[in-house]
Amino acid sequence: MSQLKSRAPHAEAAMPGTLPDDLRSELIAFRRDLHMHPELGNQEFRTTAAVKARLEKAGLEPRVLPGGTGLICDVGEWDRVTPMLALRADIDALPIPDTKAGVSYRSTVPDRAHACGHDVHTTCVLGAGLVLAELDRRGLLTRPVRLLFQPAEEVLPGGAADVVAAGVLDGVGRIIGVHCDPKVDVGRIGLRIGPITSACDRVEVSLDGPGGHTARPHLTTDLVTAAARVAVDVPALLARRVDARAGLAVTWGRLQTGHAPNVIPQHAELSGTVRCLDLESWRQAPDMVHAAIDEVAGMYRAKTVINYIRGVPPVVNEAESIGLLDAAMTIRRGSYAIEDTEQSLGGEDFSWYLEKVPGAMARLGVRAPGDTRGLDLHRGNFDVDEEAITVGVELFTAVALLDGNR
Repeated sequence: MSQLKSRAPHAEAAMPGTLPDDLRSELIAFRRDLHMHPELGNQEFRTTAAVKARLEKAGLEPRVLPGGTGLICDVGEWDRVTPMLALRADIDALPIPDTKAGVSYRSTVPDRAHACGHDVHTTCVLGAGLVLAELDRRGLLTRPVRLLFQPAEEVLPGGAADVVAAGVLDGVGRIIGVHCDPKVDVGRIGLRIGPITSACDRVEVSLDGPGGHTARPHLTTDLVTAAARVAVDVPALLARRVDARAGLAVTWGRLQTGHAPNVIPQHAELSGTVRCLDLESWRQAPDMVHAAIDEVAGMYRAKTVINYIRGVPPVVNEAESIGLLDAAMTIRRGSYAIEDTEQSLGGEDFSWYLEKVPGAMARLGVRAPGDTRGLDLHRGNFDVDEEAITVGVELFTAVALLDGNR
């Protein structure tokens, strides 16, 4: 059964905060400029400067975060009592090449690309801030809104942890975000109550032994076999020791060992990710993964050094915040523009905010009508239908107005 209420087509209600045509064109150009100049986590100086300049042009007072990248900006006067709504965007790009062809806004930076849609997220929050600032000047914004442009989402354990430590949630009572989804048509959003992403950690394993000749593996530690068994047997072992409903999965992305075909090496390395669907399993994962690796490696007399790097917990959407997104999208596009979405195995550091305040993240549809390319996130050919910017801006502004009237 659907988590959300049943829906029927609904005519768009008259609510201020829609996107004017001239600002729509400006925001598309702004997104394309960001797309052409992607910056990695904690290096987003140009992006920060561009957002700051546009907010200042609108008469707002953005504040750059302590790390020198990312910023916050309040729209409306805060009475230091009434909780604010925060709208969050992440601003960093990925260390992969942009492989798109035939577009004028392809990345100009080698091996850097906005292949996760952060340029769209940034533009949507910027646009919402500009629209809300105009509403505030007209006396139509009843509660202040904090715009949050966060660096380093792609860097474990996520820039959100540093942002929270810097106090950006002081005075915030609720936080809302969106994430591009190339499997959802533009003009629609996906909503889910409860966990919408998974926990994601990283594990790095070093295996060591005396090495030797491949003619006499019985006289040494066969590290190639040991590494291969760790790669294969640890995920299988965990699958039998953890409730399958927890969805705990170890997936290796790198295995490196050896230099010559007739030499058993002295050192091997594996690294990968640990993902799980629920919070309790995430809390238990380090001990369970450590034990499984030691057990398998010990069968081959390999010495282990394990570096377990904490990443992010699942994003767990609060029901009231999902109701707010549902109501806002219904007003803007009609209830038929909302669909239920599944929990993803991807990680997202928006979860750190939800450890402190209630909130929710929606999937923002970016797939163009009739597009059958099967585009996905974190691929060099990723792109969006830019109508998603209008949808995101108007969704955010409706959420702000509805939240302010509660």
